[in-house]
Amino acid sequence: MKDKDIYLQIPTPCYVIEEEKLIRNLEILKKLQEETGVRILLAQKAFSMFSLYPLIGKYLSGTTASGLFEAKLGYEEMGKENHIFSTAYPEQEFDEIVSLCDHIIFNSHTQWARFKDRALARGRECGIRINPMKSTQNKAIYDPCAAGSRLGIPLEQYQEKEWNGISGLHFHTLCEQNADALAVTLAAVEEQFGSFLSNMKWINFGGGHHITRPDYDLEQLKACIFRMQDKYHLTVYLEPGEAVVLNTGFLAASVLDILDNGMQNAILDTSAACHMPDVLEMPYRPEVINAGKWGEKPYAYRLGGPTCLAGDIIGDYAFDKPLKIGDRLLFCDMAHYTMVKNNTFNGMKLPSIAVLKGNKEIEIIRNFSYKDFKDRLS
Repeated sequence: MKDKDIYLQIPTPCYVIEEEKLIRNLEILKKLQEETGVRILLAQKAFSMFSLYPLIGKYLSGTTASGLFEAKLGYEEMGKENHIFSTAYPEQEFDEIVSLCDHIIFNSHTQWARFKDRALARGRECGIRINPMKSTQNKAIYDPCAAGSRLGIPLEQYQEKEWNGISGLHFHTLCEQNADALAVTLAAVEEQFGSFLSNMKWINFGGGHHITRPDYDLEQLKACIFRMQDKYHLTVYLEPGEAVVLNTGFLAASVLDILDNGMQNAILDTSAACHMPDVLEMPYRPEVINAGKWGEKPYAYRLGGPTCLAGDIIGDYAFDKPLKIGDRLLFCDMAHYTMVKNNTFNGMKLPSIAVLKGNKEIEIIRNFSYKDFKDRLS
């Protein structure tokens, strides 16, 4: 079967994970674990397609969660190491969290004081999130080291007598970055918190590492890992989410209408606001297979969603041939931060979820209906 015929099988809109590409990323991460002893966890906040957890679990050490529901998902569907960090744990959820998670990371001294006895009584590994206050990016919304950040304890708030029972330190400061940014951050961590590291069992480098990107500096990452292992005898954890599924999925959409209001607008059955919200939040322009930038090809269109939001614009694209109603468009790199962040604004139907298997067969994992929309409301 030709690729074109395969894509015509896909209902739109639909997120499609390409199994072979996912395995390629997982093999890179597994090799890094084997060569360094680092333990790599899937950050479920980026990717929670649990039908693939059995496959991912063959390669990675476990999962990490940002709250109770993710913790339950990792526990039930992967069943390996299960870590959690939250800016604040609700009292009514904490006992269940302790029953599910082997590593629990706290964001403040008050949270640690409130819950430590219950966590330690269950033999859980407890950590503190630190904030080295060393920004390495210019995206303020994703910068935990920005002034006034609520994420992590800066050195000036360190209270030695309060850290009894803490076995590890956690930091997370990166976003889609290379190992040079990690090296800068790690130097700041050592400078500020190095005297505490010898008393710890583990250190967690957090996420934001684009490990599976072709230009990623794996050797520098390894050097950072080995430094913590050799100098402080620490177990090192990484929590990539995006890197696990980077460039492994696409979002298939269809053209519903074409109109000219001073420029050619193609209305799709997928929405930036509902189905790929980072396009508006970052913002960025996703690549479309066989399309170019405005002016690079003869037929130019602004691609937009069908919602009433005037700004529901995916971007401007050019094509070799005119678009027509019913044409399929494939948006690249749509595995991470899509399914986990999508919504039903305007009553939009959620995209189906599918896997493109190694034998080039499409397996539809989930279709969504009116009931899914209604059940979120009251």
